[in-house]
Amino acid sequence: MKLPYQNSSLPIDRRTSDLLNRLSTEEKIGQLAHPLSWEAWERRPGAIEVSARFKPVLAGHGVGILYAVLRADPWTQHTLETGLSPAEGAQAVNAIQRFAIENTRWGIPLLFSEECVQGFMALGSTVFPTGAFLASTWNEPLIEQVARAVGVEARSEGVTIGLGPILDLAREPRWSRVEESFGEDPYLATRMGLAMVRGLQAPGKDGRGFAATLKHFAAHGEPEGGHNSAPAHVGPRELHEVLLAAFRNVIREGGALGIMGSYNEIDGVPCSGSRAFLTDLLRLQWGFDGIVISDCGSVEMLIGHGVAADLQAACGKALHAGLNSVMTFPYQIEKLEMLEAVRSGKLQMADVDECARQVLQLKFRLGVFEHPYVDSRPAEIVGCDAHRDLCRQVTREGIVLLTNRDGFLPLPKALRTIAVIGPNADRPANQFGHYAGPQPRESVSTVLDGIRAVADPSAEIRYARGCGVRDPSRAGFAEAVAAAKDADVAVVVVGGSSARRYSDAHAETGASVVSQNAEIEIECGEGMDRSELGLPGVQEELLHELAASGTPLVIVYIAGRPLNMNRAAEQARALLMAWYPGADGGRAIAEVLFGDYNPAGRLPVSVPRSVGQLPVYYNHKPTARKDYVFESGDPLFGFGYGLSYTTFRYDGLVVTPAAIAPDGEAEVAVSVTNTGTRDGDDVVQLYARDLLASTTRPVRELKGFGRVHLRVGETKRVVLRLRAADLTLLDETMQWVVEPGRFALAIGGSQEAALTGFLDVVAC
Repeated sequence: MKLPYQNSSLPIDRRTSDLLNRLSTEEKIGQLAHPLSWEAWERRPGAIEVSARFKPVLAGHGVGILYAVLRADPWTQHTLETGLSPAEGAQAVNAIQRFAIENTRWGIPLLFSEECVQGFMALGSTVFPTGAFLASTWNEPLIEQVARAVGVEARSEGVTIGLGPILDLAREPRWSRVEESFGEDPYLATRMGLAMVRGLQAPGKDGRGFAATLKHFAAHGEPEGGHNSAPAHVGPRELHEVLLAAFRNVIREGGALGIMGSYNEIDGVPCSGSRAFLTDLLRLQWGFDGIVISDCGSVEMLIGHGVAADLQAACGKALHAGLNSVMTFPYQIEKLEMLEAVRSGKLQMADVDECARQVLQLKFRLGVFEHPYVDSRPAEIVGCDAHRDLCRQVTREGIVLLTNRDGFLPLPKALRTIAVIGPNADRPANQFGHYAGPQPRESVSTVLDGIRAVADPSAEIRYARGCGVRDPSRAGFAEAVAAAKDADVAVVVVGGSSARRYSDAHAETGASVVSQNAEIEIECGEGMDRSELGLPGVQEELLHELAASGTPLVIVYIAGRPLNMNRAAEQARALLMAWYPGADGGRAIAEVLFGDYNPAGRLPVSVPRSVGQLPVYYNHKPTARKDYVFESGDPLFGFGYGLSYTTFRYDGLVVTPAAIAPDGEAEVAVSVTNTGTRDGDDVVQLYARDLLASTTRPVRELKGFGRVHLRVGETKRVVLRLRAADLTLLDETMQWVVEPGRFALAIGGSQEAALTGFLDVVAC
């Protein structure tokens, strides 16, 4: 006879309560554990089995969630040769799941979490571009397809929790994790975040659900001095109106089932120990009903913050705040001393019950009690041709053309000699972000590979690296200048790197450890914060010498953050930003260079002229921007900027109705015509400004966008919806209101909008 919690016909709340009431204190605490688990398996002849070292972790009192069973990267020390293939991954997950169910009193299945920031982080998976690149597409439906592919691949190996997307705003380019974000704007981050959650959590065919996990709550991307995990110095109005907006909207509209607490503090209170954030705001105000996962080691970090005397007190504080799942190291479950904390009174049993209840509830919601094992064929799903085709398309759409002097691009196919130069021209690892595993060389297309494939077969292609990303050596300059001399064009690929090596040091959290060793190329990715934004190493000097050769330069930046482009913008006949474009980046860049694809990417962040300008985000307050004595106060390239090989005309702006109630909405319609000589995409952007309000408002705020494809001479009517709810603000008493008044609207292909109009909000 089935017990109530085993009866799938009963409501989830009843099943959860029944099971929770049967658990001992030790078993409840086990559900709160989320150990790092890449040592949970081992190979036996013909099989993948639970490792001897991990059996004691899983047996007896049980575990709630396992992290990174399938992950392969320098942190885990799993390589292409020693990591799990897709088929082996599913086998490992099933073996671990079976052992956990058969060796615990109530047979509670595990949840498995893996990184899903730029694809499912396991061997053989499709590695999509990083978040900044995805946001550069400004194509919400396409990003939903990407997320669906990531979720399908992860599910096929038994994963039930995807860690991602990242909704931290990237308004501080010195911060090491800009590459993972969707940029500086809360509306763009909201739309990209909603697309990701819809795709990741789309119902699967196996009866199990999937939980997306929003990172990192809260204000993690606004650190003091650009230091990862440093305090965020921000007022409550800006915090709620700007930095928390994407989290709030994606939870309310998208139903995300997971949140990851952040390392940082806000106004003296560490986020991972803040009941005001994790319970009062998340659950009581926003209606969040999933689980809150600690970032790795963030509970222990409460001791470092100076708000907990020891680990028992830290656990008590975190669980009382509302943190459900403690991510920590494989053999520290006992060290967390949660049981001792209960006995000593530092951890209240009511908090243990509530946190365990929410974990169990998620397990029932995701269907793992009925479907604990994976029975798919992951080798046919992970990295499949359809997902690779999708990756190629998104990579084409996210490349941003920043300058194109005298229409130098696209390049003619009949070029006689092409020089391909630079530290990122033929280095596959530098096309990936910090959260990508090792890739077989044959699966990656570098810029050199792409040009060889796309250019005329008779063209002479000369390659010279020139220099490294960080290496101060100029030994390769002469070869690079010689390659450029007398060439028809030199494509110079510069920028940064988040490529970790297996010999590099890593912090206990997995972040890279900063090193001054010139042999290390990495200068971006978690933990790699910078004090300035110049091209690292001697890349600027390389550009100077190549420009002096007289050969026309096309400069491509592959990087994880907006780096200094002042000299490049002056010296290049054309300049492109490709962020970290992933496995097919080189081919996509070559297709753009030669006109096989007409670029339409738009910047999700502003590109500063210097660090001294920071902050330089576009949606600043009216009194925030002035010129400096020796420099403009404006960015070199602004948010939303990007060029095309064709031109567009905007006309016929109509706002219907012209006045709405505080709970109403309007349609903003405009006609867009391709007036150039090539088919292409344009990104229609709608900005609004509150002309008179009770509190100060930004000079402009993105309120809508849509990517539209137009053939030569074609006109399309684009209609964007603007809700009064999109115009809310926090008034002087910190209440959310839609104030009556006039809003100036601007619509076009960038912030420098082609057409302007007005919308009135009138009191009922």
